[in-house]
Parts: sequence; C-alpha cells; structure tokens
Amino acid sequence: MATANDRAVLQTIFNPSTPFGDIPGLDEEEEEEAAAQEEGEAFAPELLEQVRDLELQGVSAAESGDLSTALERFSEAIRLLPERASAYNNRAQALRLRGDVAGALRDLDAAIRLSRGCGRAACQSFVQRGLIRRLQAREEDARRDWERAARLGSAFARRQLVLLNPYSALCNQMLCEMLGRLRNPGGTGGSE
Repeated sequence: MATANDRAVLQTIFNPSTPFGDIPGLDEEEEEEAAAQEEGEAFAPELLEQVRDLELQGVSAAESGDLSTALERFSEAIRLLPERASAYNNRAQALRLRGDVAGALRDLDAAIRLSRGCGRAACQSFVQRGLIRRLQAREEDARRDWERAARLGSAFARRQLVLLNPYSALCNQMLCEMLGRLRNPGGTGGSE
C-alpha cells in the first residue's frame, strides 16, 4: 500500500502543475465525517436531515437549470436553520449563476462567518468568493481567499495560487518540460 508521501511523489510526477503534496481526495472522508459529527452535535437531527434534504433538492434543481426552485429550496433551508453555513454557500452559487453577484457575496460572507472560517462550507465559500473577486480584478482579495481555502485543503485554491504567481508558473512549466524529456529521452525536439 502506498504511503501519503508515495502518493504525493506520484502526483507530482504525473501532474507536475500541482504543488508537491497536493493529493486529490486525501483526508476528504475524514474531514466530511468530522464535519457531519460536529453538525450533528450542533443541530437537532430531524431538523438537520430536513435541511440537508432541501439542500439536495436545491442542488438538483440548479443542476437541471431551474435556478428559481434552487433558490427557493436553499432559502427554505436557511429559514429552518439560519445558523448553518452550508445553505448560504449553496444559495450563493445559485445567486451567482443568476447574475446576482452582490447577493452571492453577502451569502458567502455569511457562510464564512457562521462556519468561523473552518470546515468544508468555509473552504467552498473562500474558493467561490475568490473566483468572484478575481473576476472583479481584485487580485489581492482573491489571493487571500484562496490562501485560506488552500489551508483548509482545497486543491483548486492551490492551483489558483500557482496561476497567480508568475514565478511559480514558470517553475512548473520548466518542470513539465524536464519531465517530458525524461519520459521521452529519444524523442526529437524538432528537426535538426
């Protein structure tokens, strides 16, 4: 069985554009179990189950393009458990898709505040807020959000930070070229 370090080395070899040690899926199950346990302790189980069901309905509606129904389901989940961060994060996505960027940012700020900047909902909210800020040409704000998301385990945020850093991007490009030459030592780089 491969160790975490073995998987990190293999990930770097096969996907050199990701930072060393960025292993997709590593520890996600443990994080989800811990978050579910923490939520279960904070909210009444029946109410939590109802809210999660509303969120799933909202996600399904959004995926099928029915943003009105999605927003209704997420808003109902928020009405039932206004102190739970996840529904705010989900509603922010639907609001952004509808073009309500200001509303999306309000919900993302609420999700981050309610989660105290920890856990899966916070991580997703930082990523999403970083994307909006990047589109608004607020590079430093986007960088700060992605740094926080990366610390919470987001591989996507780590990749975005690499893209924002021209030196890192250049190093990754050089590493890709070197690995390409190592994989194909007899290949021709052009006609000589």
